[in-house]
Amino acid sequence: MTAIRVLVVDDSVVVRRLVTDALAADPRVEVVGTASDGRRALARVEQLKPDVVTMDVEMPDMNGIEAVRALRTSGSRVPIIMFSTLTERGAAATLDALVAGASDYVTKPSNMGSVQESIARVAEELIPKILVLAGGPGAAGRGHLGARPAAGGPGGAGLRTPGGYAPTAAPGGQALGGFASRAAGFGLARTAPAGGVPARAASPAPPAPHPVRMVVVGSSTGGPQALSTLVTALTAPPRVPVVVVQHMPPVFTHQLAARLDRLGPARVSEAVDGEELRPGHVYIAPGGEHLLVRNVRGTLRAVLDQGPPVNFCKPSVDVMFDSAVEAVGGDLVCAVLTGMGSDGRNGAGKIVAAGGTVLAQDEATSVVWGMPGAVTTSGFAHRVLPLDDVPGAIEAAVAAAVGAPQPAAHLTGGVR
Repeated sequence: MTAIRVLVVDDSVVVRRLVTDALAADPRVEVVGTASDGRRALARVEQLKPDVVTMDVEMPDMNGIEAVRALRTSGSRVPIIMFSTLTERGAAATLDALVAGASDYVTKPSNMGSVQESIARVAEELIPKILVLAGGPGAAGRGHLGARPAAGGPGGAGLRTPGGYAPTAAPGGQALGGFASRAAGFGLARTAPAGGVPARAASPAPPAPHPVRMVVVGSSTGGPQALSTLVTALTAPPRVPVVVVQHMPPVFTHQLAARLDRLGPARVSEAVDGEELRPGHVYIAPGGEHLLVRNVRGTLRAVLDQGPPVNFCKPSVDVMFDSAVEAVGGDLVCAVLTGMGSDGRNGAGKIVAAGGTVLAQDEATSVVWGMPGAVTTSGFAHRVLPLDDVPGAIEAAVAAAVGAPQPAAHLTGGVR
């Protein structure tokens, strides 16, 4: 098969060589060129027509954010993976790049014992993302990984906040971080994974009417943009707590929660160990910790757990879903959104068995139809919906369960 052509952009000669060496070991990937700043990168993209670009954030003359914005404004839809530092400043800059239209990101290695360890770390995190975003050989082994097609033009109304984290296994099993943008107008061309699309199982029978005490959500690649859509579309503060696992590393989850908190009627924050889970709030699992739900004498509380990664992820969607079933049984509405892999599939099955409701984002609106595809093809999704329909479906299920009228469609805000 033809190798995936990659352009490496970084102002550091050392980093360019590091990334080049990391990619050179994989025959599925070919580095076709390098550039030392964003302006040169624009010319090289035009000249070389790469399949994927890796882009540093901080560069002289034209930085990575400006380069991403210029590429998207010109109409380029080449996947762009940002190369970021794992710091508050690096996280904020990376989120800005993703809002500008970047597709994903990886973190630069730090505190590595040798150059070879750094090369291995970069390869471990970067190559799976390149394969997924370019639809290259090997992608099918991680689930159905088609990328969402463009919806609208550059600067479309859907451009609110960044995309999602795609976990990959690092040395020692710790999940690493990365985003993938679903910004309107900057979607990637859809690619069919090798091996075809898995057969879709029949949906389970509609659940019997049941109380809803909590909404649980899992997402990964493309997730923050999907979460942005969900939070913004809520017509009022949710009547029950909403608990979210988004695959991201520490620092980034804090930044993400702060950005989501500014978008809609719900209060959004990182979950704190031991806190009560209250209606009107959305709780984001902190990066690097599992988030569990515990029923403590009738009060739902968040518990942060330092256990090992599950499905190569920490936090893990399955861990949170399992704990929610233990806490409230089937009194749940579950939504599985865009993401790579299958984390959340087993937990969604337990929610169905307990009598809860499971929603899955559809393939057409997912950046990566891995997680929701795994739930759907396993026969655990009661409904498979476009992303824009998920918030309304959640609100309708909660409203019906509590016997209250559904929120008026024209309402856009709520008491904070």
